[in-house]
Amino acid sequence: MKIAIFGLGYVGCVGMGCLAKLGHSIIGVDISDNKINMINNGYATIEENGIDVLIKEGRGNNKIEATKDSDYAVRNADVSFICVGTPNMESGHLDLTALRSVAHSIGNTLKTKDDYHVVVIRSTVTPGTNNEITELIEKVSGKKRNEAFAVVSNPEFLREGTAVEDFFSPPYTLIASDDQKAIDILKEMYKGINGEIITTNISIGEIMKLVNNSFHALKVAFGNEIGRICNKLNVDSHALMEIFCKDRILNISPYYFRPGFAYGGSCLPKDLRALNLISHDLYIDTPILKSVDKSNSEHIDFALNKVLSLNKRKISFISLTFKPGTDDLRFSPALEVAEKLIGSGYELKVYDKNLNVSKLIGKNKDFLMEKLPHIDKILVDSIDEAVDFGDVIVIPNNEKYIEEYFKNNVISEKKTIVDFTGILSDLDNSKTHVKIF
Repeated sequence: MKIAIFGLGYVGCVGMGCLAKLGHSIIGVDISDNKINMINNGYATIEENGIDVLIKEGRGNNKIEATKDSDYAVRNADVSFICVGTPNMESGHLDLTALRSVAHSIGNTLKTKDDYHVVVIRSTVTPGTNNEITELIEKVSGKKRNEAFAVVSNPEFLREGTAVEDFFSPPYTLIASDDQKAIDILKEMYKGINGEIITTNISIGEIMKLVNNSFHALKVAFGNEIGRICNKLNVDSHALMEIFCKDRILNISPYYFRPGFAYGGSCLPKDLRALNLISHDLYIDTPILKSVDKSNSEHIDFALNKVLSLNKRKISFISLTFKPGTDDLRFSPALEVAEKLIGSGYELKVYDKNLNVSKLIGKNKDFLMEKLPHIDKILVDSIDEAVDFGDVIVIPNNEKYIEEYFKNNVISEKKTIVDFTGILSDLDNSKTHVKIF
């Protein structure tokens, strides 16, 4: 396949060498004479393990060339990769100036190019960029998207120092486009690399890199906060975190990562507060640990405001406990939202399969009576009764019986189902009154 790569910095140079190794013919484009000369003389433009060998080999096999002539590159390519920098501006937003400039150049060439062309955004961008670049190319070229050309979001996940290895053996390769022909072309282009190829919608493709790196930053900062606490306590932080990482069921796993409702219960709030107090007593500033509870409270307020925004006075909760399969109401976010709604004059009914007030004891019962002392007046005996009552039906937990009920029953479109767990996501298209948050 013939490929043009715009931007011969870190991402572009690695892509050039690795794609040439896969057998493709690469034309690199850059505004820097120095970078162009380096590539054409068989040298990599960056210091990175293994890339110098690939560039030299690709140049020797006539699989690689570099030029400042963007028109020549696009005219002689099937696919154009945009790998230019998108640095932060003073405001913090990404600067897309170079990206737009490349798109404009590609559009100019496409005016008189008859062949279908795929434009791949490899640079890190924010959601909406794919559509902006598509519209720009349409305007400049006079050609229609997904007919004469298509724009694909294909973020890179390369680590400096292991970028060549990461290219050939990534955790996955993400291809996002609204044009199947473009997707098929990229799948063919990437044949020969290890790892799963995942196709997704453009919005996910655009934000995935930002989410990945933000989480990586969070892990580093979290580990360092734990390290500071351990240092003051004379605890071996490396041995501690080595054991921490051995838990592949909860700690290092997909568990807890599904967006949904806030956390609650007797363990997470209590233990988080205890660790925060330890750091406080040791005069250690741990802003991440301190912000976790605040973030959780913000999420509860987010849920409350979503319900309030519907402007309907009769609300039914299907489940009230802090998580599925338990009758524990301590620090339940659903209970907190219900309490605030009642305090604001809303009418509530609650059905919870796991909740039997007569069997509650100890602090669990005390917590409920403190929050909802008149629970007996709002608790109903069947899910049908709760659904019949509410103009808004709130689902705060992903209980299996809840999913089965809503899949097997027709709910009036006059009612709004507010699903904070995503358990009814399969119904989102078929039942327009289901709102997934």
